[in-house]
Amino acid sequence: MILNVGRQILDLTLLDMEQNEIQKDKSYFQVAEGVWGLTDIFTNVYVIRNDADNSWVLIDAGLKTGYGKIKKMVGDLFGENARPSAILLTHGHFDHTGSLKKLAEEWDVPVYAHYLELPYLQGKSAYPPPDPSVGGGLMSYFSEFYPKHSADVIDRVGAFPGIGHDVPGLPEWKYMHTPGHSPGHVSFWREKDKVLIAGDAFVTTVAESAFSVMTQSKIISGPPKYFTCNWLEAESSVEMLASLLPEVVATGHGKPMNGKEMQQELLELAYYFQEQAVPKKGRYVMSPAITDSQGVVSLPKEGSNPVEVFLTISAAAAVAAIGIALYARFKNERSYRL
Repeated sequence: MILNVGRQILDLTLLDMEQNEIQKDKSYFQVAEGVWGLTDIFTNVYVIRNDADNSWVLIDAGLKTGYGKIKKMVGDLFGENARPSAILLTHGHFDHTGSLKKLAEEWDVPVYAHYLELPYLQGKSAYPPPDPSVGGGLMSYFSEFYPKHSADVIDRVGAFPGIGHDVPGLPEWKYMHTPGHSPGHVSFWREKDKVLIAGDAFVTTVAESAFSVMTQSKIISGPPKYFTCNWLEAESSVEMLASLLPEVVATGHGKPMNGKEMQQELLELAYYFQEQAVPKKGRYVMSPAITDSQGVVSLPKEGSNPVEVFLTISAAAAVAAIGIALYARFKNERSYRL
C-alpha cells in the first residue's frame, strides 16, 4: 500500500511536469558543432554526428516517454528512416535507459557501456538502491520508488571495444571512466573544442529539487545525491573533469553551460566537493556500495526507518505536488495574459 501511494504521487507529479514542458513547446537544441540535445521531462539525451561520414550516435535513451521525442529529433536532423551506428550509455539508471530496448531493437544497432555497467544492463544485478534519506527535494524523496533495475538489453549491449578510450563511431571523441554516481559511469570528451558530455558525474541543475529540474535553473551541482553510491569516487571524477577546463558542458540533467563562469563553478565544485556535493547524511556517505564486474557485492546498512522515510516522503510529496500545480497554473495564466 505504501509503495502504491508513493508511485501514484510520483506518476501524477511527473505527468504535471511533462504537461508543463509540452506547454512550453520544448524541442531539441544544439550544444556544439555536430552535437544536439533533447530534454525529456527531466533527463537529457544527446546526438553526435561523425563529420567524416555523416553517421551519428545516440548517447543515453532517456525515460520511456522519450521514445517519440527522440525519433522526431533524429528524423529532423538526419531523415525519417535514419538510424545510428550505435547507442552509447553514460550509465544505465532507469532515467537514461527508458527507451533503450525499444530503440535498439527498432534500429537494430549495438549498445555500448563501460564493462562495470554491464551487469546492470544484462539483468545480472540490481543497482545499489537509491537513498531518499539524502534529502534536498522532491526528486530525492521519491527515489524510494524509482526502478532499481535497468533495461535488459543482454543481446545487444557490450563493453566499449578497442584499445584505450576510443568511442565507437566517433573518432574525435574519447570516453573517460567517471565512477561514483554508478560503478561504470563514463563521460565523453572532444579535445579539439573542449566539449564535455558528463552524464551524471555532475549536473547543471539541482537534481534533488523538482522545482529546479522543472524550471531548468542553471547551476553546476554534484551528481544526483539519491543515486550516488560512492562519494569518494564521485569526488575524484569531478576533480578529473574540472581539470580539463571544458569550454562547453552538457549533462544528464539541466541545460548546457559554457564560458569562464561555468569553468569557475566547476572548479569550485571540485575544490569544495565535500561541502557542496556530499549530503550531510545518507546511506553511502560513510561507506560506499561495494561492486565488481558481476554487480553489487555488499551494501552499507540503511540509516533510516522505512516508516519515518515514508512519512517524510508523503509530506514532502504533498507540498511539492501542490507547489508544482500552482506553478504550472501561474505560468499558464501569465502566458494567457501576455
